[in-house]
Amino acid sequence: MRFIFLLLFLIAFKSEGQKITYTLVALCDNEFQGIVPVPKSIGNGDNPNTNLYWGCGYGLKTFFKKSSEWKLIKSQKIDTIILERLIFYNQKHDVYHIADAYRGREIKKCNVDFFKAVAGKINNQVKINDSLYINTNQATLINYIGHNGLMDFKMDFYPIRTDSLKRKTSILACMSSQYYNVGVKISKSKPYVWTTNYMAPEAYTLHAIIKSWMNNQTGYQAREAAAQAYNKYQKCGINGARNLFKTDF
Repeated sequence: MRFIFLLLFLIAFKSEGQKITYTLVALCDNEFQGIVPVPKSIGNGDNPNTNLYWGCGYGLKTFFKKSSEWKLIKSQKIDTIILERLIFYNQKHDVYHIADAYRGREIKKCNVDFFKAVAGKINNQVKINDSLYINTNQATLINYIGHNGLMDFKMDFYPIRTDSLKRKTSILACMSSQYYNVGVKISKSKPYVWTTNYMAPEAYTLHAIIKSWMNNQTGYQAREAAAQAYNKYQKCGINGARNLFKTDF
């Protein structure tokens, strides 16, 4: 019996020491989101495999799988709302990245869960192996990718953080700093990187932001990394890219 208690203690201790980032992706959806329509296959919010923000070349799943810095260690189908959950691992920094793909029509649920996550109120336990479990409520960087749902609907309420864990957020959606600021303030989280204008919320920007966070860089350094990555792929000019991103309030 003492051995069992010791084992449970060690598992809990190890999971508490892990560095975790959690990303919620609202799959692109021509039918159920107020977006400029994209080609049918990449705008099908029911199919993560071909979706613009998940399975396409610059979607989260494909981009992170191709990255030499990350290893995909687990893929799970969760339910009819979260169509796929991925667990990536960065060995150099000992960091786990949990990423959830929300069905496109469930974009409001994705936003509700995002604000819950930044307040530490999403309790999703993930088994890595027999000796390690991690949980989304341990994540200290919470990310959102997708259409700015708050352009289409209002939140019923914003959760308030009740624990002591300090969390940062990155929100890759059009004009997120104007629309998400109230909820982020109420959650007592800190904006690491968010946006000032219309943008393409693709995974190369998230990759750069998470890399900055793993290296304990400031929000200004993460903003610059996001701008450099965005300009590299969008060819929009570095000054335009810098103006697109901001840190803090």
